[in-house]
Amino acid sequence: MARAISGEIDLTPMPETGMNTLYFGGGTPSLLKPLELELIFAHLRVKTDFSKVQEITLECNPEDITYESLELWHKLGITRLSLGLQSLDDAELKAMNRAHSAALSMWVLEMIHNTGVFDVSVDLIYATPWKSNAQWERELNRILRHPAVGHLSAYALTVEPKTQLNHQIKKGIVKEAQDELMVSQFQILQEKIKSEDWEAYEISNYALPGKRAKHNSQYWKFIPYFGIGPAAHSYDGNKTRYMNVANNALYIQSLNEGRLPRTYEELSDLDCLNERLMTGLRTKEGIEIKELQRYFPDWESRQIKEINSYLSQGHLIKNTTGYTLSESGKLISDQIISDLMIIE
Repeated sequence: MARAISGEIDLTPMPETGMNTLYFGGGTPSLLKPLELELIFAHLRVKTDFSKVQEITLECNPEDITYESLELWHKLGITRLSLGLQSLDDAELKAMNRAHSAALSMWVLEMIHNTGVFDVSVDLIYATPWKSNAQWERELNRILRHPAVGHLSAYALTVEPKTQLNHQIKKGIVKEAQDELMVSQFQILQEKIKSEDWEAYEISNYALPGKRAKHNSQYWKFIPYFGIGPAAHSYDGNKTRYMNVANNALYIQSLNEGRLPRTYEELSDLDCLNERLMTGLRTKEGIEIKELQRYFPDWESRQIKEINSYLSQGHLIKNTTGYTLSESGKLISDQIISDLMIIE
């Protein structure tokens, strides 16, 4: 697979100015063998000037990290690690079928901190059937105050159909978390972020000053990006998206034949409007009316009834350029975004 990915890098036209950020994720890239990672990086170095790359992130699981792997990643130029911890409770980790323990997670954070060369982001999940408010508060204290950690991505648990958890809930083996728990744990999260002087710069993303994820921030600003690998998505910054075939065998076959394994999608003005609404309202900066009017000139007047309703309820805040969500608005962000979209 590493050889195929390298082949796709070679075939992909990239700007002469190079890439601002690189992100290895969407899977478990920390499982790649040293020679595989080195091969991919060698091909990337041909296509982009690494001296201009501001951030190189690798998604990794605690069980894949050793002093040797950290040394290799640093040597390759990786600057940021995104750690899928999910929880600091062993019973909860076991219920979520995670291979690592809470003790291993904390040991790995110490290892990374001792290297002194990586920025660290941690993923945590809240509003699960197994986590109390007190447990959630303790987890946040341990992570937000850890000297290695400068970024947190925190997500409420979503129970997907056809999963073991969904089956257990239906059978009554596990009790589904109630909406009230999600609300209370989201509020605990917001309070902790403020008290620890972190920044809530997106509904699910939090950072110490200067530690925002540069790569993800570019997604939310609709800057062009290239996705490499099976099922990877790319965007030209305008109205064209393309997606690689998800099937590994077909992906490799296509590249062996010298063809990029992609299908293309042209976005309408309405698609662009709704995507910017959906993404922008989740961020601290919110949405700019002028930006939305590029795609739908009378968006504000068209949706003024819904806008005024949310303003009067205190869920939406108007500023000089557009709108942002209030703290209460963040709790019903999906509903607000849906109501402000234009569906035709």
